[in-house]
Amino acid sequence: MAGTTPRPTSRTRSWWGWGWTDAHPDDAECAAMGALLPGTLSHPLPVPRVRDLGIGSSAVEPPRSLDHLVTADPGDRAAHAMGKAYRDVVRALRGRPGRIPDLVARPTDERGVSDLLDWAGERQVAVVPYGGGSSVTGGVEYRGDAHRAVMSLDLTAMGRVLEVDTEGRAARIQAGTLGPSLEDQLRPHGLTLRHFPQSFEFSTLGGWLATRAGGHYATGRTHIDDFVQSLRVVTPAGTSSSWRLPASGAGPSPDRLFLGSEGALGVITEAWVRLQVRPRHKASAAVAFADFHDALRAVRAIAQSDLSPANCRLLDAGEAALSGAARDGCAVLVLGFESADEPVTARLEQAVGLARSYGGRYDAATGPDENSGEAPAGDAAVSAWRSAFLRMPYLRDGLARMGAVAETFETAATWDRIPGLIDAVRSEVGEAARKATGHPASVNCRLTHVYPDGAAPYFTVLAAGRAGDEVALWDDLKAVASEVLHRHRATITHHHAVGRDHRPGYDRQRPEPFALALRAAKGALDPRGILNPGVLVD
Repeated sequence: MAGTTPRPTSRTRSWWGWGWTDAHPDDAECAAMGALLPGTLSHPLPVPRVRDLGIGSSAVEPPRSLDHLVTADPGDRAAHAMGKAYRDVVRALRGRPGRIPDLVARPTDERGVSDLLDWAGERQVAVVPYGGGSSVTGGVEYRGDAHRAVMSLDLTAMGRVLEVDTEGRAARIQAGTLGPSLEDQLRPHGLTLRHFPQSFEFSTLGGWLATRAGGHYATGRTHIDDFVQSLRVVTPAGTSSSWRLPASGAGPSPDRLFLGSEGALGVITEAWVRLQVRPRHKASAAVAFADFHDALRAVRAIAQSDLSPANCRLLDAGEAALSGAARDGCAVLVLGFESADEPVTARLEQAVGLARSYGGRYDAATGPDENSGEAPAGDAAVSAWRSAFLRMPYLRDGLARMGAVAETFETAATWDRIPGLIDAVRSEVGEAARKATGHPASVNCRLTHVYPDGAAPYFTVLAAGRAGDEVALWDDLKAVASEVLHRHRATITHHHAVGRDHRPGYDRQRPEPFALALRAAKGALDPRGILNPGVLVD
């Protein structure tokens, strides 16, 4: 049974910044935010214009047989030149976006993908697979000059749910399907993938798979990997199509080769993914802690219980203040439970009880709130956090216009390393920013995903910039952070992928025999080296 046709939207995506153009902070809001940080600009940088980039003609022309799939429109090319990291936004604001792709291709089926790869291989054109363009690690841009031309391969014209198996609760979905369209097409069947990264509105199934994206579940099924039954991947060496199976022990998994491969080994075109019945019962609550380390112990206890909360996000005092969840210097633990079958209030009450046993403060007068509708339930702190979570990328771009550094990075480590890791990142990155700018910086932390054996800290850095040199400043701060992560044996990324920005840390983290095998796979599947050059392996 097929899904419905995706609905179009009349809103306009920003070519240079996050999200919708009509949702960006105006000049007055940018200036008001900048006034809260010392050392920022007196006036916001102007919104960049494509015509000011001086984009020249394409260095290559496709054959007539592919002309209907390809455009050299300057606006399209500028919008596909970079992802949406802080350094990307600043480069656009400063008129230095880097290598602009010569062409943007939008295949509508696998044959089109295959034909485009064949042509690109013959002409030595680099191909950068592109979903929603929400990469924050340099994963969708080309760096260097080893190829005569660059083509951005935009998969969003392949945006349909092709087949729904209601008995097996699974669907075959094209890789270019954006998050909202995916859920719209599943809704008539009463099913949901329920994978909601922060970029949900502006990212695709294929992008989630290629980057091993993390979703909204804080425990259990935290990554898109957990939902995959099978993949179809077009490579220059042929098409890989794994069997749709509930599980298999037949050797190394072919799907695992392409999950997280970031378009360097092939182009993911569709996948069978596991679905679930839409939840009817939801409940949430917020617990305050005067001591952050007490809160860490509470989260560990909850993660090691069998309660399995959908949301178990710990905000330190700085994060809580930024989101409006608390302004009294307390850390806040945001808890949420959901189920399609039974009320979840009892589980929430157990989790709150565990948190209180470690010093958490919960206002029993409001009580855990059960909601059988689609909207999440809970108290004001939960609602404030959720609103700030979705608004934050827009505010980051507003601060970038004021010359400030406003960016995030994430990691994961075992529980024995978590307290020392968080303290070290806060102190060392904060001190590096102070020395570089002459102004104090704010380095805040939240836990986004938690496991019985560890957690994923997510850091937010707010600091004064260096006018005209913001990118170099952020790169220096990121290098300091990467050194701290390496010293504490914390991963270079938990769910934002390697891209190009994390490549040095990834090279240090992975075992050399695995790197040898990965390079061999790259050589076998992409012998001409055209697929997303510089990502994962050289």
